[in-house]
Amino acid sequence: MKSICYIATIPAVVHAFLRPHIQAASQRYAVTVICNFSDKQLLQGINARIILLPIQRKPAFCSDIFMLLKLVMLFRRERFDIVHSHMPKTSLLGMLAAWLTRVPVRINTFHGEVWATKRGWKRAVLKLFDRLVGLLATDILAVSPSQRDYLVNEGVVPANKLMVIGAGSVCGVDPSRFHANMPMRQLIRQNLNIPLAAKVVLFVGRLNRDKGMLDLAAAFNTLAQQNSELMLLLVGAEEEITFSQIQHLCQSEQTRLRYVSFTATPEHYMAAADIFCLPSYREGFGLTIIEAAACGIPAVASNIYGITDAVADGKTGLLFPAGDIKALTNALLKLLTDKQLRQQMAEAAIQRALSLFSSEQLTREILALYDDHIQTKERL
Repeated sequence: MKSICYIATIPAVVHAFLRPHIQAASQRYAVTVICNFSDKQLLQGINARIILLPIQRKPAFCSDIFMLLKLVMLFRRERFDIVHSHMPKTSLLGMLAAWLTRVPVRINTFHGEVWATKRGWKRAVLKLFDRLVGLLATDILAVSPSQRDYLVNEGVVPANKLMVIGAGSVCGVDPSRFHANMPMRQLIRQNLNIPLAAKVVLFVGRLNRDKGMLDLAAAFNTLAQQNSELMLLLVGAEEEITFSQIQHLCQSEQTRLRYVSFTATPEHYMAAADIFCLPSYREGFGLTIIEAAACGIPAVASNIYGITDAVADGKTGLLFPAGDIKALTNALLKLLTDKQLRQQMAEAAIQRALSLFSSEQLTREILALYDDHIQTKERL
């Protein structure tokens, strides 16, 4: 049986993005998944051999060299037919190890560019790493058309080597999970002590500056003083920014903040929301936006590459310039005060999410890519 190895930094990425592909690929390939030890319970139920390595997300020279050597030895022993890498650190290590061991098919998916918000030498070095990944891989996938254009315009990957699966995203959205769910809406609100009449703005993702958390806190603090029914629900791990910092920024309104550190079922919290907000400064694709859209939740999000593919501005949500807190505040206010507009956008969001970003369709296309490579290899 032919073999595929997926490599990603953390189990959360495997759980959130790769599970549909892994489950489908396991029907015809021997599948191995490599990631680190954090939240390894998220890997339960995945039909693949799991190899856990202490891969660190942040740069750690000695550890990274050791991980590269481990991967080289592993790839040389296993002789995988395909290695598919995800996320910055494991993309670089995975593609380099696969190239050194002559893995015939080396696929990398760019999720979002760390260097996009950097300046000076840090930007140059991180960008150079992505260029190296582009040279080492046989195939490069972008997760959105606008990300593809960005990478080409920045000279990271040539246009003839870069492709997008379907309309974009890594895995699409599964309508059996992400849909309007009134009983769950009531249950989550009850568990979090959120009144049924409240208007809930939801954020799902890591709490850091690049995700625009400080901007969202400032906008919420302003709006909450004008709207006694408004509440903000944050779902995601603390990273750079803690929930206590958000509370401090919203001192007078902090009783209307709610926080869930991590969840394997984001669809439950999306069912409880009225507006989804992603004020990010960099995204390869706003997957959480289309997941919320499938639940009938319109979005307010920053007008950057990646997100512009997930939101049809004025139809399924509202876009604003990244970093413009006043524009973010006004966009949220517009949706909060116009119930008819929210309902129109909710209906359009569901239709667009399911028609363009079906997980079944995207999985079928990624498997077709694998099959085509394997068949080509067998003919040679």
